[in-house]
Amino acid sequence: VRMLQDEVGLPLLEQIGKRIYLTDVGGDLLAVCTDWLETWARFEQQVADRKGLKQGRLRIAVVTTSEYFMPRLLGPFCARYPGVDVSMEVVNRDRLLERLSRNEDDLYVMGVPPEDWEIHSEPLIENPLVVVGPASHPLAGRRQIPFAELGGEVFLLREQGSGTRIAVERLFRERGTPLRVKMELGSNEAIKQAVAGGLGLAILSRSALTASGGGGELAELNVRGFPIRRHWYLVRPKGKQLSVVAQTFLGFLQDHIGLLEPYA
Repeated sequence: VRMLQDEVGLPLLEQIGKRIYLTDVGGDLLAVCTDWLETWARFEQQVADRKGLKQGRLRIAVVTTSEYFMPRLLGPFCARYPGVDVSMEVVNRDRLLERLSRNEDDLYVMGVPPEDWEIHSEPLIENPLVVVGPASHPLAGRRQIPFAELGGEVFLLREQGSGTRIAVERLFRERGTPLRVKMELGSNEAIKQAVAGGLGLAILSRSALTASGGGGELAELNVRGFPIRRHWYLVRPKGKQLSVVAQTFLGFLQDHIGLLEPYA
């Protein structure tokens, strides 16, 4: 770093207290290096494609709930293109947005794309949200439960910023029904275990139930207004030049979208 700084002729880093930060020049250099790496990666993909090969790297970042179905698609893709090295980062929505802002991956999968970003997003599959309770809950045996009755229940929710939580809070606000949050948990599996333990109700993506079930301990409650109709979205920065491998994956996705239908 010192040699690089001497070559540039201006400080690249500055220390404030115990933390080190990039200077403006350092940030500019980082952007240049990132662009160069992206350009070189595309060049490598193009060379491989001209050799008649489908090899290289595919980088995907997905929010935690979509981890239930994305591997079902990546498995057959890797079997068809064994030369492709696939990296799938599973993160929460805030972390995914950080990666998206830095253009760290080829493609992103999320439930609520940001509205004010320069991105291209397209629906992938449906992502219905359902009310979940323990199988022994008094509401489990009822039909057409009025939405207002949910105001008398306590809920277990994901952390602030979660796409599911954003949708849930918006719905309760629009219905004028209080949302009583008893506990915040960092994963869907933890929420499912807490619901099974009788700590409260939850609103989860149906894919979280379809993929692993609840062992008979959980029940999808029949509440009016549910399921909430949403979608999973495939997202990338607007104007991003996809690598040959990423383009190949998109084509594979379109041809094999039926593999994901059980999770919609």
